[in-house]
Amino acid sequence: MKTVKVTGWGTYLPDKVLSNADLEKMVDTSDEWIITRTGIKERRLAADNEVTSDLGAEAARKAIDQAGLKPEDIELIIVATVTGDTPFPSTACYLQHKIGAVKAACFDLSAACSGFIYGLITAQQFIKTGFYANALVIGAEVMSAFVDWQDRNTCVLFGDGAGACVLEPSDDDRGIISSYLGSDGSQTELLRVPGGGSKIPATKQSVEDKEHYLKMSGSEVFKLAVRAMAEAANKALGKVNIDCKDVACLIPHQANIRIIEAVAKRIGLPRDRIYFNIEKYGNMSSASTAVGFCEAVEQGRIKKGDIVVLVAFGAGLTWGACV
Repeated sequence: MKTVKVTGWGTYLPDKVLSNADLEKMVDTSDEWIITRTGIKERRLAADNEVTSDLGAEAARKAIDQAGLKPEDIELIIVATVTGDTPFPSTACYLQHKIGAVKAACFDLSAACSGFIYGLITAQQFIKTGFYANALVIGAEVMSAFVDWQDRNTCVLFGDGAGACVLEPSDDDRGIISSYLGSDGSQTELLRVPGGGSKIPATKQSVEDKEHYLKMSGSEVFKLAVRAMAEAANKALGKVNIDCKDVACLIPHQANIRIIEAVAKRIGLPRDRIYFNIEKYGNMSSASTAVGFCEAVEQGRIKKGDIVVLVAFGAGLTWGACV
């Protein structure tokens, strides 16, 4: 069974910036309130002509180039998203066509904010067994399309973006060495978009009732996120007998700065070993850990030989960690 490592990475953040000052003009909120409660100063929004596969394709091209491959070399594409271009076909198929990865098998993976980690672990299995020689895993979201911009409790939180990684077999012991995934389907009501599926198909009434916008029970999600993310990180590290003090960089899902700080406290990591970008981008769902990982590499926060942990929590409920 082969060890699997990241050989290429790339990100794409839309040009449009929505600041807290902009939001003050849209809803009853303030820059001070948003920063104090969330740590977010601004977020990126997709342009009117940009869809999820566009964002993902831009990140994917950079990752493929970084890996020294061509699009036609890619054998598997997994797009982690909850904001796909359409209900079907998959966003992965749209993206495949846009980048010219004509030989790749494609599918979407829906695990909300945990999606990129779920995608990494899924791709790892295909490569470890020799089924595919490589895989392209993308976390891409246009959360702004599903946000109610009149709901001050949720509209301040989310942004759009994409991050991508190419995975290939490792010729040494570097790469993914441990992981942990979890879910709790009894908590589906806490974070969801009710409409648009077979349960509540799109109708005039469902649109008027705002069933196609994101709904969240913030305080309940906060408590569960802290516990689940800390547990996931500890269990993934425990599988390979690595102590938390040996972790060089923790890259958490960027949902809320208070959640990140509470998770770090639970697992005993100082702030200088945590990667933060929430102030620039807000919560990009599956793209958050993907973008965070790529940026940490590019900024030199991750070096050869470092122990790195990615951890996330999202709707479902889902959670996971990758060492």
